[in-house]
Amino acid sequence: EPRNTCCCLAWTLLIVTMNILVFFLNLLLLFVIFTIVLLPTIVVVYFGFQCHSKVLHSAARYCRSFLDDSSSSALIILGFVIMSPLIVAAMAIYCSLARRFHLLMCFQPYSRAVYKGGKWRWYEEGGLCRCVRGWNTQVKAWV
Repeated sequence: EPRNTCCCLAWTLLIVTMNILVFFLNLLLLFVIFTIVLLPTIVVVYFGFQCHSKVLHSAARYCRSFLDDSSSSALIILGFVIMSPLIVAAMAIYCSLARRFHLLMCFQPYSRAVYKGGKWRWYEEGGLCRCVRGWNTQVKAWV
């Protein structure tokens, strides 16, 4: 049965707020994983750019005693070369966590706001974090 206009607007606001919170939770998880996995690349490229004489040319002791322009260039190149496999690894880690915790299934359709009596999708499928209760092989993300 359809909801009245006022109730439909309130439920729509609730569902939009919940979907935005789930989106930002996914975005925060993605940012944390990429930051941790890409930290070696960030450090290597940072030191390469900091010690190169044509870029920043820092007066730090490690730049004067250990890193000249050719070794700084090598660090920059190494950082960009190892970035590609680390991006793939970070994306694989995020996808496995999102699948394990069913993060993409927490998004609710807007039809829940329009009609009365519908249960929340995560409730129908066994709870918010189904990984605790066991894996349901009938629910697939790609179907």
